[in-house]
Amino acid sequence: MACLIANRKYGKNGGREDVKTHHIWRHPPKRMLIYPCAARTAGHTKYIISFDPKDAVENGLTMERAQALGLQFCKDNFPGHPAIVCTHPDGHNSAGNIHVHIVIGSLRVRTVERQPFMDKPCDWEAGKKHRCTSAMLRHLRVAVMEMCEQADLNQINLLEAQGDHVSEREYWAQRRGQRRLDHANAKLAAEGQQPTQTVYQTELDKLRKQIYAVLNKTTTFEEFSALLMQEHGIAVKESRGRLSYCPPGRTKFITAKKLSKKLEKEQVLTALSQNIQLAAIIQPAYEQKPDKIRKLVDIQANVAAGKGIGYERWAKKFNLKRWSQTLCLLQEKKLLSEDALDQRIAELQTQHDDALAVVKDLDARMVSLKELRGHLVVYRQYKPLAQKLQTVRNPAKFKEQHRAEFAVYEAACAYFKANGLRTLPDLKKLDAEYQTLSSEKNGFYTRYKKAQIELRELRTAQQNVEAFFRKEERSHAVPQQEVK
Repeated sequence: MACLIANRKYGKNGGREDVKTHHIWRHPPKRMLIYPCAARTAGHTKYIISFDPKDAVENGLTMERAQALGLQFCKDNFPGHPAIVCTHPDGHNSAGNIHVHIVIGSLRVRTVERQPFMDKPCDWEAGKKHRCTSAMLRHLRVAVMEMCEQADLNQINLLEAQGDHVSEREYWAQRRGQRRLDHANAKLAAEGQQPTQTVYQTELDKLRKQIYAVLNKTTTFEEFSALLMQEHGIAVKESRGRLSYCPPGRTKFITAKKLSKKLEKEQVLTALSQNIQLAAIIQPAYEQKPDKIRKLVDIQANVAAGKGIGYERWAKKFNLKRWSQTLCLLQEKKLLSEDALDQRIAELQTQHDDALAVVKDLDARMVSLKELRGHLVVYRQYKPLAQKLQTVRNPAKFKEQHRAEFAVYEAACAYFKANGLRTLPDLKKLDAEYQTLSSEKNGFYTRYKKAQIELRELRTAQQNVEAFFRKEERSHAVPQQEVK
């Protein structure tokens, strides 16, 4: 009713051909987000705030609290527009996140105070239509980040691309393809056939997964590009510091920016360097144990449970092989007495626990150093901006124009104050300390894995010895005759 009254008062939105709102589409990221959906037939614009699914469990986010946050957000950012705020627990994708829908009338019914992101009189004057510009979207995303920070909710950086880049066109193509696939699978199920594919993949999504699969198992860029071509026929080229990919059947390359943030040059090189470090730790652990000791099978219990004579023959051969492996292991390690075996298991358990405790401690220190380094980089990057604030004529306007930058700068300052850091450390020293801790962690992790593998072997051997002697006791036991 408020929209109809405003339309009649200002003579707007009278025909179906009228543009109800002016906006620029920005496809939403997958977690904490805000994005516009224009409705051209009802004279309104809808914005959706989607909260992280973990907020309900970890931070106590309820429907009532989300509704209150949405109401306050609407009052702060859409003044002068009649609005409706609705909240529901989950969408059609079953993602588990709470959605807040903010539906505003496209016509402003009163003049509002001008904000830094408003560049034309139609953005604040009464009787003008809503405009969703790039500047306003940036303002709304910053406002969402600040709202989540104040409410202690999970959030991501909405000002930068996160993960896979899915365009509006690809999003709807995936939805249509999934509907067609579900319809075809329903026909197969009705005919008693098993579907071979249940999830529809777009060509771009298939390309991403192929690149990820190769990226996870290579250590150099040359190996990465060669394996992509060898396994999937995907060509890689670098131009002006940016990577592009060309799948088979295409002549035009697709830039990494259109695929995923993780496939850009800097992220790819970082992933390859991490693979080198992981290969030095994980790969030897798999090579050390080609044939591990396994437990003996309880033949009598399984035969009593209904296993046939064929199973009994197989189980006897299996147990003979495992018992031979057990004896070889105990002879190799000179643990032929029960006391020696128990003592060695206790020693390994101590080594295992001590090494694991050191690994966890070093890992916590590395996480702390990484957090400190991140705040230090932000502080140095935006410190000139904070100094400039002292010299500008209108500090409030200047701070509002750079609200996102000042938010992260002040967060860094608060971190330094909370941790009692009056003198900031040098970045090079932090990096050197991080590398030292990483080397120590790798060494203790190797000890931990070595103790874990040997401990698992000896415990299995101990159980096999106990099972063998229980079997011997049963076979030598004299059955009592029933007295008549």
